[in-house]
Amino acid sequence: MITSSAFAGKKYAVLGLARSGAAATETLLASGAQVTAWDRQDVAREAFVGRCELADPLEIDLTGFDGLVVSPGVPLNTHPIADHAAKFGVPVIGDIELFAQARGDLPRHKVVGVTGTNGKSTTVALIHHILQSAGIASRLGGNIGVPILGEEPLPEGGVYVLELSSYQIDLTQGLDCDVAVLLNITPDHLDRYDGFEAYAASKGRLFAMQSVNSISIAGHRDTARFELNQLAEINQFIENVFHPNTIAADEQINWPSLQGPHNAQNAAAAIEVCVSLGLSVERVRDGLETFKGLPHRMERTATHDGVLYINDSKATNQASTAPALSAFPPDPAINGGAKRVHWIVGGLPKEDGLGECEEHLHNVAAAYTIGEAGPRFAELLEGRVPVNRAELLSDAVAQAKANAGEGEVILFSPACASFDQFRDFEKRGEHFRQVVAALNSAEISQTGEAA
Repeated sequence: MITSSAFAGKKYAVLGLARSGAAATETLLASGAQVTAWDRQDVAREAFVGRCELADPLEIDLTGFDGLVVSPGVPLNTHPIADHAAKFGVPVIGDIELFAQARGDLPRHKVVGVTGTNGKSTTVALIHHILQSAGIASRLGGNIGVPILGEEPLPEGGVYVLELSSYQIDLTQGLDCDVAVLLNITPDHLDRYDGFEAYAASKGRLFAMQSVNSISIAGHRDTARFELNQLAEINQFIENVFHPNTIAADEQINWPSLQGPHNAQNAAAAIEVCVSLGLSVERVRDGLETFKGLPHRMERTATHDGVLYINDSKATNQASTAPALSAFPPDPAINGGAKRVHWIVGGLPKEDGLGECEEHLHNVAAAYTIGEAGPRFAELLEGRVPVNRAELLSDAVAQAKANAGEGEVILFSPACASFDQFRDFEKRGEHFRQVVAALNSAEISQTGEAA
C-alpha cells in the first residue's frame, strides 16, 4: 500500500467504498488521517467498522475537512455531493489525486498516464509488459481496475503506468505525468458532460497538469480538432511513430496479440512512451512480440474446426467495435476472398446507429443480434448483411458456429454496455468463453474426437 506523510493529521471524507474508494480509505488511515467513510452497501462498510467514522458525507457538516474523495462512478454533474462540498469549500478529489499528493514520499520514479476513449487498457498493459520484460520495475493501475494506492511502492527508478478515464481526470488537479498520452476521442459518456467539446476538454486536462519538461504524446487528428495542443507542447504524434530505421509498421505481423489498425495505434503509442523512457528499440520490439493481450479485448478464445473465436466483450461502444471488425478483412486464400466475420452484436445501447462500424461491414459475413439493442441492430443491418436475431448470447454463438466455416471468425464485439443481461463486461466475456467451450465440447463428445 502507498502511504504518505502528506495526509497525516488531516481530515477526509470518502464516498464510495468499492475498489478505489476502499484503497483510498486504507491509505489515508495508514497515513494518520482522520477519515469519515460511507457506501450505501452494508457489505462495503463492514471492513471499516470501528476503524473510522461511518457517515454519509452528504448529511454531515464538512467544515475543516481537507478533501472529499469520491468514486469516479459518482456523476458530479447530477449528484448533490459536489454542491454540498462546495458550500464548505472542500475540494472534491479522487484516488489518483491522492496518489499525486503522495508522490513526494515515494522513491524516485516516473509516471506514465494514458487516456483516450478507446485503447487505453491495451496500451497501458502493453507499456507495462514492455517495461517489465526489459527489467524495469513497474506498477499498473487506475481505470484498468487496479487501485494504484493499494499497490506496493516501487523501488527507485520504477515506473507507475496509469490508465486514466475522463472521470478520474476530472477528480485530479496535480498529477504531473512524466509522459502523458491521449490516444483518441470519440463520443462516449456524454451523459456526464455538457456536450462532446466538454468531454474532449476533460481528456485534454491530462496535458494541462504537466510541467514544462514532461513529454506529451497524442493522436494528431483529435489534438488539432479540439486545439488541445494549446494546453502543452505535443512532443510526438502517434501517427508518426513508425519509422523504417527503427520499428516499421509492417512488423505488426509479428505481434500476434496486436492485430488490426486500432492495435497499430496502441502499439505506436506504447513504442513512443517506452523509447521516451530510454528503452532501446530491441527491448521494445521484444515486448511487442511477447505481449499476450488483455482478457475480453480481442482475446483469442478458441480455434475449433478452423474457426477462430474472438472475445471482445470490452468493446462497449461502436467506436471500440469498429477496429475489431476492421482486423479481419477478406483473405484471398480463404473461400476466394469472401467475407469471413460472423459478428455477434448487441446489449444495452449507449448510442443509436452503427457509427464507425458502418465503414467495415464489407468484412461481415453475417450478424447475430442479442440483448436490448438487438432489434435495433437488426433493423440497421438487414439488407446489408445477413442477420440472425438471437436475443441470448448462447443462441447467437450456436447460430454462428453452425454457419461459420474454416478460416472464418466468430467475433463477439457487442458495441454496447452489458448491463441488460450481465453485471459487467467481464462477466459477459466469461459467459462467452463458457458457451464456446461447452458447444465445442459437446460436438467433440458426439463425434468421438479427442479433445
